[in-house]
Amino acid sequence: MANGWRVKPLDAILATAEKKSLHRSLGALQLTLFGIGCIIGTGIFVLTAAGAQKAGPGLMLAFVIAGAVCVVAALCYAEIAAMVPVAGSAYTYTYSVMGELLAWTVGWALVLEYAIAASAVSVGWSGYFNGTILREFFGITLPPFLSAGPVALGGAPGGFINLPAMVIALLITWLLMIGTSESARVNAVLVAIKIAALTTFIALTLPAIEAANFNPFLPAGMFGGFGSGIGAVGAAATIFFAYVGFDAVSTAAEETKNPQRNVPIGLIGSLAICTIFYVLVAAGAIGTIGGQPIMGPNGVPFPAGSEELARQCALPEYREMLVCSNEALAHVLRNIGFSGIGNALGIAAFLALPSVILILLFGQTRIFFVMSRDGLLPEGLSKVHPKWKTPYVVTAITGVVVAFAAAFLPVGQLADIANAGTLYAFFMVAIAVMLLRRRDPQRPRKFRVPALWLVGPLTVGGTLFLFLNLPGEAMMVLPIWTAIGLLIYFLYGYRMSHLGRGLVEVHEPELHDIEPSIPGLDERA
Repeated sequence: MANGWRVKPLDAILATAEKKSLHRSLGALQLTLFGIGCIIGTGIFVLTAAGAQKAGPGLMLAFVIAGAVCVVAALCYAEIAAMVPVAGSAYTYTYSVMGELLAWTVGWALVLEYAIAASAVSVGWSGYFNGTILREFFGITLPPFLSAGPVALGGAPGGFINLPAMVIALLITWLLMIGTSESARVNAVLVAIKIAALTTFIALTLPAIEAANFNPFLPAGMFGGFGSGIGAVGAAATIFFAYVGFDAVSTAAEETKNPQRNVPIGLIGSLAICTIFYVLVAAGAIGTIGGQPIMGPNGVPFPAGSEELARQCALPEYREMLVCSNEALAHVLRNIGFSGIGNALGIAAFLALPSVILILLFGQTRIFFVMSRDGLLPEGLSKVHPKWKTPYVVTAITGVVVAFAAAFLPVGQLADIANAGTLYAFFMVAIAVMLLRRRDPQRPRKFRVPALWLVGPLTVGGTLFLFLNLPGEAMMVLPIWTAIGLLIYFLYGYRMSHLGRGLVEVHEPELHDIEPSIPGLDERA
């Protein structure tokens, strides 16, 4: 097939992975912890404030809406990830079903997802570093020009550069490049810290809930309107970011023992555990100090991350509101008389969020690696360092881009941009599962989506629905980013594709020669 619709057969993908694969060392528990470790991060520790500004107490409903879309998407991921247990996630699945051109667009969207998500987590970490570590413990307050970026997609200048966010992104990039291995035990400890912090938060806030704080429940309404990004559904489109870690689980399929059994367990198990935590945390935060948004003169909430909201939050009457906090959960505990525990929770976020950045950067480099393995990107991008045993070139490039975005963009809008790429990838996975059921019904499926005739269309409709409720600026990023990607594809990938050149089996340096630089992926540690 001499066009971009050429499909790489599933058998060829599986054969390639067998010849060039990572060591299989992960079990169901490790995968579940891996998923929880990536899911519980900026979404709940930081985006609680941005979500409340969009939906008020309806944030609880937003978590339910976003979680419901993720459940059906996770079921689709579970079936196809168990069938095709190789690296590459939605990119590889699309390649095997819908062809190279669409696979490229999905892989390119995943690059956007992981890189921008890592930037968002870096900005979230910066909020806890500034609020808990510097201000509460050392009495130091960074000037605004060093603690906030100047660029907001829908707003205006805030500061000059978010220096802590840039530094943590570059530090994690350096750790990934030199191959500093962290053991599964370290990852388990970080997960335990986050779960303990959220459990403590729930235990302290639920008894202090006041019913009046939930009224009105939907101050901005259920639907904010196409491209508005407000209301419960608009908040769900942002809060969706809090769940997308389960996608990273599928990127580890090639490193998983018995993936047909363990990948579905890791995907659905981590998602279910995190959903319960999120709803309870949202109830505790809003029920104790209130979560009403700050309204503009037209009765519509000021956009999260905008100059208008920043100006309002600087006023004494709004300064202590949930929607004005860069470290929402620690802020809540301080306001209800648990300053010490609030600071401890801030420390937990400060310690745990870097592991999320590491996982996201790892996932992004693995997507690049697989695209390079297929010839769609230059092989030099994933060149392995002779001493560090890591794909240092692509890691360095990714890290610089992540650090730049973290330095100059606010967390809420970074999350919306990352969600645009994620929702597109999930949309394509659902279509791939349904097409594969029809085209190859006899292929063994250790996990089958129940009622795929319903779950598949629900995933397609749910992801499209949330995408259309993102802010207009965030929606526009995806087609612009895709256009750039298509230009690269037709200038390079179309001609150099291994499949297009008839090179179905590739013989590059073994992927398992790469040092696993991610918590839980190094059995030797």
